[in-house]
Amino acid sequence: MSLLKNPFDQFSKWFDEAKNHPQIELPNAVCLSTVDEKGFPESRMMLLKGFDADGFVFFTNLNSAKARSLKRTPQAALNFYWEKLRRQVRVQGTVQAVSDTEADAYFKTRPRGSQIAAWASEQSRPLTSREFLEKRVKELEKKFEGKEVPRPTFWSGFRLVPARMEFWIERPSRLHDRFLYTRQGDDWTITRLSP
Repeated sequence: MSLLKNPFDQFSKWFDEAKNHPQIELPNAVCLSTVDEKGFPESRMMLLKGFDADGFVFFTNLNSAKARSLKRTPQAALNFYWEKLRRQVRVQGTVQAVSDTEADAYFKTRPRGSQIAAWASEQSRPLTSREFLEKRVKELEKKFEGKEVPRPTFWSGFRLVPARMEFWIERPSRLHDRFLYTRQGDDWTITRLSP
């Protein structure tokens, strides 16, 4: 298999194939893993909202468990798995907050219901009942009726800046292909790994 020298170019190629595959509904679904305050790993599925040569971007409530973990320990891992393509990409790196300008720009592209939900949900906190949440949504819909919904100050994004990216291809008899890109300053080295 021929690989591109830059892992972002390689990821972009695979991501485009996943986006164009008729049986992959959420090509940007990704498992984000962080470490909690007691040192336990935590993983959750979420949606990647962008990527470029600077890293992989996702958004969340800044009071959520994932955001609190990332503030404490700004290292994380992403795992993309596209079953229909029999491919996986694992990414490890450091995490940094996106700018307010970037968060504002993305928030404006969200559906109005998702914007209201960002205000309504105290993500990861105990919830007394579903009815309480639905009542809160109705109150916020009334509050913002006829107005643009501003981005809450407690809602923003993070960029994972990779130090390592591994590309995996399923092969028969579990003789999979694995290629690890490791950052060396501005350059990347590629190492083939045993399956």
